[in-house]
Amino acid sequence: MSRMRIAVAGSSGLIGTALTHSLRTDGHEVVRLVRRPARDADEVQWDPKEGRVETAGLVGCSAVVNLAGAGIADHRWTDSYKREIRDSRVWGTATLAEAIASLDTPPDVFVNASAIGFYGDTGDRAVDESAPPGYGFLPTVCVEWEEAAAAAEEAGVRTVFPRTGLVVSAKGGAWAKLFPLFRAGLGGRVGDGRQYWSYIALQDHVAALRHLIDTEELTGPVNLTAPRPLTNREVTAAMGRVLRRPTPFPVPAAVLKVVLGELAGDVLGSQRVVPARLLESGFDFRYPGIDDTLRAALR
Repeated sequence: MSRMRIAVAGSSGLIGTALTHSLRTDGHEVVRLVRRPARDADEVQWDPKEGRVETAGLVGCSAVVNLAGAGIADHRWTDSYKREIRDSRVWGTATLAEAIASLDTPPDVFVNASAIGFYGDTGDRAVDESAPPGYGFLPTVCVEWEEAAAAAEEAGVRTVFPRTGLVVSAKGGAWAKLFPLFRAGLGGRVGDGRQYWSYIALQDHVAALRHLIDTEELTGPVNLTAPRPLTNREVTAAMGRVLRRPTPFPVPAAVLKVVLGELAGDVLGSQRVVPARLLESGFDFRYPGIDDTLRAALR
């Protein structure tokens, strides 16, 4: 890619930090959207709850990437936190989409995060981007999340929804909590272990986001998952191999339901999601297999 100016919301999160570093390493100018008053030249203040963003900071951007949103697994799902999960995504997306649409020269592309939670529990059935939404809290959030980008789409801006799978990293997300357990020999399958986990290496996720920015024919939903989803049993076995630890302690479903509440349903659920459009567009995974993905996360 030629040198570009790219705005990133959610730049302090796991994926946002890695994406910002990758872009800057290659010489691109990154503008970070922050909720506090801007302190540096590369910052732009915004307030998604109030629907405000300093649009002057978006002028000249070739792309806007929105990764902002409250963590799905950061807290127990109380009614108030479920509202925070939903509102932080829908309000943030709508704020940026409307800001983009108001510019005299809007960016070429709006990459707005979504998630494979869109599909709900798919059981053993493999699904790609053509599948309809599932049922439940997360599918409903994902539908509203993507619909909130309508202003940008109506303004003619190419809009892409990377539906993210389970990002494998030792620095954050669910896997950062799993690695210490398995290192201590306390890891094991979750529930019956038959549920599918659709994962992706952090490095591949960042490369895929950049691919979405640069690939003009991509629009709409694109699954960001490794080519072959695995069952929890298979993931557990791989963790044992890579870390050279036994995996004797299964986590009973009943215990998860007590500890996690409603979130346990999604942990125990199965999502067999394949990245059909990403592969069709020519993206090359650096870490397509689970063992290499785990090793890359630990380096």
